[in-house]
Amino acid sequence: MKIEGGLHDFTDYSPIPSANYEFVIKEPMEVKPNEGESTDIGGKVFTFIINPEVVGGDHAGRKVRRQFANKSKGSRYFMKSFLEKIGVSITKEGAFNTEDLLGRKFKAVLIHDAVSYMLTEADLRQTFITAAEHLEPGGVFVTSPDHFRETFHPPRVEHTVNSNGETEVTLIEYQYDPDPNDTMMESIMFYLIRTKQGLRVEKDRNLQGLFSLKTWLDMIREVGFTVEKHPYPVHDDGRESYLLVGTWNGDT
Repeated sequence: MKIEGGLHDFTDYSPIPSANYEFVIKEPMEVKPNEGESTDIGGKVFTFIINPEVVGGDHAGRKVRRQFANKSKGSRYFMKSFLEKIGVSITKEGAFNTEDLLGRKFKAVLIHDAVSYMLTEADLRQTFITAAEHLEPGGVFVTSPDHFRETFHPPRVEHTVNSNGETEVTLIEYQYDPDPNDTMMESIMFYLIRTKQGLRVEKDRNLQGLFSLKTWLDMIREVGFTVEKHPYPVHDDGRESYLLVGTWNGDT
């Protein structure tokens, strides 16, 4: 999508400061027209939203939300300097292509425990292919699912309690495997929310993938990585867990 953002029209603004982080943009930029609004130079106003994942440096492992609008000179300058910093070309007319945000290559890609929501081997393989597409040769891919088939012993029940002095939230999570013959497990979460007004109970349930450690390692190799597993003892219940680290060997 080509956007005329008026990014050539600004004066007397400083570029954004450099930051000590690296990130990868996996999702297309959201572009929303601000109906009924005009820029200070009479153009259309758009809101631009990107959600990059930080893969190195400060705040690694977090998703960063960046939202811009092209309504004023200051906001246009900030947006232009940010986009240029991550390699997006801006024309002299102030236009850019949102597709320029995708397909860039990086030294590292991290997929945290959200990878557990891949439900089939086809999902898993496509995830590894996408990671490879964003890596330079020799780049590193790191992931760590919550469970492996060998280390998941259902049913599992966990609970936590947190309070800020006014609201207390108790989470009770029940995990089980409804069908041992497929590649999925289910989590059911109960939230007990206690305030001065009383107690409220909310329920959520979701499916997660459940694959053997061998399946993870074999599929990462099949895509073209050299893969290693490293002990990753971060779970309160002491279950066996690993960081899976792949080194990209070439082009997809």
